[in-house]
Amino acid sequence: MKSRLGVNVDHIATLRNARGEGHPDPISYARQVMNFGANSITIHLREDRRHIRDEDVAIFSKIKRVPINLEMAANNEMLKIALKYKPNFVCIVPEKRNEITTEGGLNITKNKKIIKKVISKLNSKKIRTSLFINPNIKDVFASKKLNAKCVELHTGKFALKVKNNKNYLVEFKKIKNSATLAKKLGMEVHAGHGLDYKSTKILKKIKSIEEFNIGHFIIGESIMHGMKKVVTNFRKILNK
Repeated sequence: MKSRLGVNVDHIATLRNARGEGHPDPISYARQVMNFGANSITIHLREDRRHIRDEDVAIFSKIKRVPINLEMAANNEMLKIALKYKPNFVCIVPEKRNEITTEGGLNITKNKKIIKKVISKLNSKKIRTSLFINPNIKDVFASKKLNAKCVELHTGKFALKVKNNKNYLVEFKKIKNSATLAKKLGMEVHAGHGLDYKSTKILKKIKSIEEFNIGHFIIGESIMHGMKKVVTNFRKILNK
């Protein structure tokens, strides 16, 4: 069964911002990625605007042939932006100002009230909303209670073990059990964070996962091998 590929273009924007000019252009990159086999584009509008900026969201939202998945924190500022630009999808992620990258899944218990508000508002506008969660049964049930249409399982710990040639079976089982339960509860299941060819190939065995969201590895490999080849390689893995 084919799985979908979402490509995160945040670090194209990071490279652009390093010079304070317009090159490379994440929008042009996104168009090409779609031509090479991606199914959607992920952009993370962080509170400090370190890569994707508000004007990027505005432009992306107008490109009808490029489905946009907007990652954002659960707060009123980001909710207003999402309601204004109406991306195809929203993924609510945790965010710390000083983190280099997203370090884990949402603390649903601590942030239940604001997450529930954000999901309710976005659902009312028919924007499919997912929650970026750690792969555990408790958070899957909590996501369903909050009426999330989708969950994205944080694969960071698993991917790191695979990369370092360590035993990954415990982490794999957590992801598999969480994905199976989420699917059974009627939610769509995605996976993302730290994935490369090897870890994606292993997780592809979990049939409940419908979409893989990958960014850093694709962009890093594209520098050496070209974007078309890297995206095509992932398409081959996901088409099996």
